[in-house]
Amino acid sequence: MADLPLHDQGDFADADRGFIAKLSPAVVRTADGRVVWDGDSYDFLQEDCPETAHPGLWRQSRLCARQGLYEVTPGVYQVRGLDLSNMTLVEGERGVVVIDPLISTECAAAALKLYRAHRGDRPVTGVIYTCTHVDHFGGARGVTDGGVPILAPAGFLEHAASERVYAGHAMTRRAVYLYGRALPRSPEGQIGCGLGMTASTGTVSLIPPTLDLTRTGQEETVDGVRMIFHLTPDAAAPAEMNVFLPDRRALCLAENATRNQHNLLSLRGAAVRDARAWARYLTEAVSLFAGRADVAFASHHWPTWGGETVVRFIEQQRDMYAYLHDQTLRLINKGLTGPEIAEAMQMPPQLERAWHTHGYHGSLSHNVRAVYQRYLGWFDGNPAHLWEHPPRESAIRYVECLGGAAGVVEFARRYIGENDLRFAAQLLNHAVFADEGNKEARDLLAEVYTRLGHGAENATWRNFYLMGALELADGIVPATMDVTSPDLLAALSVEQIFDSVAIRVDGQRAWHERLSIDWHLTDLGERHRTTLCNGVLVQQRDPRDDAADLTLRLTKEQLVGLLAGKGVEGVEREGNTAVLQRLVAVLDRAMPDFAIVTA
Repeated sequence: MADLPLHDQGDFADADRGFIAKLSPAVVRTADGRVVWDGDSYDFLQEDCPETAHPGLWRQSRLCARQGLYEVTPGVYQVRGLDLSNMTLVEGERGVVVIDPLISTECAAAALKLYRAHRGDRPVTGVIYTCTHVDHFGGARGVTDGGVPILAPAGFLEHAASERVYAGHAMTRRAVYLYGRALPRSPEGQIGCGLGMTASTGTVSLIPPTLDLTRTGQEETVDGVRMIFHLTPDAAAPAEMNVFLPDRRALCLAENATRNQHNLLSLRGAAVRDARAWARYLTEAVSLFAGRADVAFASHHWPTWGGETVVRFIEQQRDMYAYLHDQTLRLINKGLTGPEIAEAMQMPPQLERAWHTHGYHGSLSHNVRAVYQRYLGWFDGNPAHLWEHPPRESAIRYVECLGGAAGVVEFARRYIGENDLRFAAQLLNHAVFADEGNKEARDLLAEVYTRLGHGAENATWRNFYLMGALELADGIVPATMDVTSPDLLAALSVEQIFDSVAIRVDGQRAWHERLSIDWHLTDLGERHRTTLCNGVLVQQRDPRDDAADLTLRLTKEQLVGLLAGKGVEGVEREGNTAVLQRLVAVLDRAMPDFAIVTA
């Protein structure tokens, strides 16, 4: 932090620029009174940075905690600080076009109400989803019931639905740590997540797009608002796009360039993002929009004003991702492994001095490992790591080698005394995994995690450390977000629905089952066959005409209900109805509250 311009208040001036009004109190509730957003709980951030927080992270959180309605440029407004993301409103001829309607319908409705209180009761005449992450679409039904153009990048629906369904339970459990959901909001606890403050916990919705954007340069007009689209797939999300408003000389950068280093691989889990492509899209953005944009805004943080400043900002973001990618590959080809590269990597001084390249949400360390994973996978080439024991079994053996649990704890205390908290955490983790009932080891590990969390510049690292400490002391905190939103399930294609069933088949229980079911989707005019054999559920569209063990005629909605275990009336059946029961009998249930720091 010594080389950073702590005296520079430029970001604070930009974050406050165009301010119109706050939501007061900044609390959003469901219809039955449950709080899904509480911006006022972060008021403590107005105090000076305490010893329990990294100064850079404290600064970032103070900036992200600002909330209210802001004018970006005439006719373009943002509501910030009412969810993890920003909602942008572009005024048209009759109403207003909404870009990225937050996570929750309740927060989106509150944001729209705040806008209307100061800009008039304009109808929503269109919606834009810039990417497939839930904070860019989940609040859609809070601003419209449909019946308006909804634009999204090609592939949006497939990726938006599948990400939250296929590995949704595991991601949701890890998101408890990522956002520090159970931590108190205080100088000792949760102080944000770098990209924003946290994720709201209201109702997630999804209205399918009415128009897919398929090429860069494609121009569309909604309610008189001209928009030129720049597709950026596999950058911050599998399907994503920038949006240029030529008549406003304003560029929406979605999540592709924000006021921090973003994730190449989220700690909650996701597909690894392509840093090489990401950097190239930012070069394209400069080529396409330099000299045409006077302001750039994004789905997170605050805007950048001034044509030259916008270009410099985008180029620095570009150089950051390109440097991460290229230098990691250079060191890969010198034989270094992911952890070794992460330890050795340093940003160029000019980038390091820019606040917006710091890892408040992503981090240099875990982004380097993401690049390594993208190219070489989990294995580092060392045969000692090819067939290791799983964590608990390894921990039992390490503890034995170190002279038992008491010996491990004693070594850990020595390393704590030397301020080597990283190795103390490794040792104590072995002690807890070998015997999760060892209270002395648990308490000491919780203390180490707390100290590591308080020293972390990265908000998500801080939240992971502090959540680990909390669960060591108090036990598992259940996840609260539902991954099976009706809108998300409805958005799945029939193939994705059967995929979601296939990943639930308990292979061993299904080894000796052999069955086939034909599914006639009467509302879609489609026929699909699923066959269970060798513990694998295989699907095929338009199968040959030989008879299946069971044939069902039903709608897609009935299919979702049937596979969810609900009794569905009106399904026509031919053949052996016990076949469906045999399939359901080998389906496993997810464990959304699995242990993380104890086993």
